[in-house]
Amino acid sequence: MTYEFRGMVIPGHMLDSLRGYIEHGCPVGHFLTAVLENDLAEACARADDDNMRVIPAYVAYLYNEAPGACWGSPENVSAWLERFKALRTAMEGNA
Repeated sequence: MTYEFRGMVIPGHMLDSLRGYIEHGCPVGHFLTAVLENDLAEACARADDDNMRVIPAYVAYLYNEAPGACWGSPENVSAWLERFKALRTAMEGNA
């Protein structure tokens, strides 16, 4: 599956990472973390050539497809990861 915005396509492996973060609370690398935290300067500093060209597509994907609570600030990202960590811990306790 792909995501395209104005001719810009998020690379498949990066979209898989984003979905893993959104759906399962899987941590992502430095570039995606910066995108999720809405830190443009850090995202640009961390982007490789392919991702640099499609940063607007990441923003469009998050805005249009992702829950607002999972992105937009470092606090939102931290809380999202903690939510899934707590769920995993609770599930392990019930196993």
